[in-house]
Amino acid sequence: MTDTQIGKITHYFDKIGVAVLELTATLKTGDRIKISGHDNEFEQDITSMQIEHEQVAEANKGQSIGLKVDQPVKEGDAVYKVS
Repeated sequence: MTDTQIGKITHYFDKIGVAVLELTATLKTGDRIKISGHDNEFEQDITSMQIEHEQVAEANKGQSIGLKVDQPVKEGDAVYKVS
């Protein structure tokens, strides 16, 4: 079971628990991701994501998305798709 890196966190809004994720691969609602940082690692399902405050079901390589995260993350944290 290999996890493929699909992007990295570029910003985190701690008051609302939303991370900005810059994608290097396609991501869809329903996918499971793993966020891995310096002192923290956790998995979560993608239940919703936004581009420019618009709800989207799929985002592609090169796009940045807003993503509600279950735990605090840091800029530079790696994001993997869990297969």
